Amino acid sequence: MTGLFEQERVTVYHSASPEQTRALGEAVGRLADAGDVIALTGELGTGKTLFVGGLARGLGVDPAAYVSSPTFTIMHRHRGRLPLYHLDLYRIETPEAFASLGLDEYLEGDGVAAIEWPEHGWGCLPKEMLLFRLQYTGSDTRSIEIVPIGDRYMKLVQALTGDFLAASGCLKAST
Repeated sequence: MTGLFEQERVTVYHSASPEQTRALGEAVGRLADAGDVIALTGELGTGKTLFVGGLARGLGVDPAAYVSSPTFTIMHRHRGRLPLYHLDLYRIETPEAFASLGLDEYLEGDGVAAIEWPEHGWGCLPKEMLLFRLQYTGSDTRSIEIVPIGDRYMKLVQALTGDFLAASGCLKAST
């Protein structure tokens, strides 16, 4: 992924627990608008699906709804103040295979698309998105790089920085 984007402004969030990772997702969900694309990269088990569970909560999805990874079904839809389209591209081997699925309407539509393993579809995804890179730093701790790609997402991260990240005390730096 290095070199994919010409300019990156990266904000780093240090999550000390699964609850903090979920809370970050929830804060993003409260700020999300229709048509937003949230991309999540990271090794297996870094908390991508946990983050999406928080995103669902922030979008007003019924708390009783269980958010699980759609690895075998490719997409789950959840109803909230905006629809949440949770996509998992882990099993998609090429961008061409992704393109053949016909998921464009979910990437530019009436809801929020959260995409795990977006690197499997880079050539077919919108040019603008909000990218989260999750990395292990310990058994329950994570470093989460937040990369806004496009003006809409720069504004979203500015709001997120003011509303959540600064208050949490887990903000490391913006570059």
